[in-house]
Amino acid sequence: MTDLSTPTIVFVHGAFADASGWAAPVITLRNEGYPVYAPANPLRGLGFDAAYIRSFLETVPGPIVLVGHSYGGAVITNAAAGNSNVKALVYIAAFALDEGESVGAANTLGGGNAEIVNHLVIRPYPGAASGDADAYIDPDVFHEYFCQDLDDVQGAVMALTQRPGSLGSLAEPSGVPAWRDTPSWYLVAGEDRIIPPAAEREMAARAGARTVEIDSSHVPMISHPDEVVELVHEAIASINVSA
Repeated sequence: MTDLSTPTIVFVHGAFADASGWAAPVITLRNEGYPVYAPANPLRGLGFDAAYIRSFLETVPGPIVLVGHSYGGAVITNAAAGNSNVKALVYIAAFALDEGESVGAANTLGGGNAEIVNHLVIRPYPGAASGDADAYIDPDVFHEYFCQDLDDVQGAVMALTQRPGSLGSLAEPSGVPAWRDTPSWYLVAGEDRIIPPAAEREMAARAGARTVEIDSSHVPMISHPDEVVELVHEAIASINVSA
């Protein structure tokens, strides 16, 4: 029987990746006795993706700690709005968008410059809206930009198995952010080459998030899983204190 006083941890991945990136935190938290899920993010557009994750969250009883990486942060910002079960938001090198803001616009916060847009491979997909298509990171530079603190073999595998995100996701405006009324935590990846660290810092400050910064690439949940789990533990502890 599910203990409804124990929070469920839900991880949401971003673009150019899949839920397997959460493997180490998932294993640790499951071994500690927490219910954990890492559903697939459709990567078809912010509104669609948020609606999908929102529907998933509605099936989870009891308190939820919602964790997002990269574009997954934009998704949880929208998906959690209005869901009283979501007690904490944890952003891992992620987009904590404000109302009306797009991923593309957020990349320029703090004077940031997301160079990765110059290294995208564009491919069509069936049913795409006019002008939309799938974007992949060029495999030749994936390791250098996405996960430079992982070994070459792991970087190559991630490059060749990456999931694309729709180009339209970059320009779609966010709705009312859940961080306005939900406590938030943020891990800034100081060596991030996908989202400029300056933009991460500004989003974290704007959301009033409890913030830590580490020397990591864009994938701290893989290269620094202990620090990610520690931040999730802080969010869990805050629920226990306020309960």
